[in-house]
Amino acid sequence: MEKIPSIHTSTLGIDFGTSNSAVSWAQDGGLARLLPLEGQELSMPTAVFYNAEERRTHFGRDALAQYLAGTEGRLMRSLKSLLGSPLLLEKTEVNHQQISYQDIIATFLAELRQRAARALGAAPTRVVMGRPVHFVDDDPERDALAQRSLHEAALAVGFEQVSFQLEPMAAALDHERRLARESLVLVVDLGGGTSDFTVVRLGPQRMAQADRSADVLATSGVHIGGTDFDQKLSLEQVMPLLGFRHQGPQQREVPSRVFFDLATWHLIQWQYQPRAISQAQALRVNYADVQLHARLMAVLEHRHGHHMAHEVEQAKIRCSQQDRSTAIDLSIVEAGLHAPLQTADLQGHLAALLARTVACARDCVQRAGLRDGELDAIYLTGGSSALRPFQRALQVEFAGVAMVEGDLFGGVASGLAYSGAGMGP
Repeated sequence: MEKIPSIHTSTLGIDFGTSNSAVSWAQDGGLARLLPLEGQELSMPTAVFYNAEERRTHFGRDALAQYLAGTEGRLMRSLKSLLGSPLLLEKTEVNHQQISYQDIIATFLAELRQRAARALGAAPTRVVMGRPVHFVDDDPERDALAQRSLHEAALAVGFEQVSFQLEPMAAALDHERRLARESLVLVVDLGGGTSDFTVVRLGPQRMAQADRSADVLATSGVHIGGTDFDQKLSLEQVMPLLGFRHQGPQQREVPSRVFFDLATWHLIQWQYQPRAISQAQALRVNYADVQLHARLMAVLEHRHGHHMAHEVEQAKIRCSQQDRSTAIDLSIVEAGLHAPLQTADLQGHLAALLARTVACARDCVQRAGLRDGELDAIYLTGGSSALRPFQRALQVEFAGVAMVEGDLFGGVASGLAYSGAGMGP
């Protein structure tokens, strides 16, 4: 393969997200620009599909399309959730080969670098990676391990200089470019796996400062994001159709672990293993309604788990964006089967998770020593920040504070590139 010349005077910013990823590039002193990753799309799902029929690897929307079309193979999503987890170094079989999840993450990062190289005409060697305030809550050792693993993956794919920036701070640096005066801003970054908050002082006179640590008044974060919302909606609306909370002949509920794993993106594939299928088959005696058990077995034997998770996510987005009821399409499991999702369901099922998330935002403002009246704005970034119930909860908690919606999928990547610009060759 022809070697691509390296770029030494610019910085790549990679927002490696739980659900979606984006890449931006900036020369020293220049404006950051998001790089196209799939056609003209400036972000792409963090998804890898190993095609067993053609022995090819697919990424992003292409990966999801291959899987949803029924192509034989393995779909990997929510890879970021494995950072800091013992599962990261475990190996799984892909096309008759054993490969670790760490290597799968490196494969995805290598693809991001290659696509950036195509857009730029050369392969960047300097990168700033985004990181949440906490990869892992309340465990500094595992949190440090998560960053170290991501650092090793970046080096393994050809980056020579690798640094990190907090994702909400990166979003703040992007937002700052649009400010005409100095402002105190609460940056809210809700992604697929984490919710992060930063109170920061921004302004046009501050952009030239290399060290911005004094401008950060407080940070906080909690390991709650879009995939947690999807899991909760799946458990409440979909899994009962497979037997979750179903009481069997002995008036005991069907054991619930299989349903929790089927509702969790990065655990779904484990339920396709022969042992897991055998254990699920043995649950039949716990069912009074055998049709529910038949649906569960259909999902496992035909590997419909990721498809169901995708339908839950899409229904959540429709219900939120349109602010009206919709349905989760489960016809792949059984003809005509669907699960209703009303706006009241969205609000009610997610209330506890949203309350914890908003409480984390409040904690950040309190740590900064500010009253609400001293905040100039709340800046939203990250795909999950578009969720209407979350925005309403935030508006109630911070009444009267202006809310600004930024580039939900590209703002962090742009800010990462700004963060790295000027750090020298």
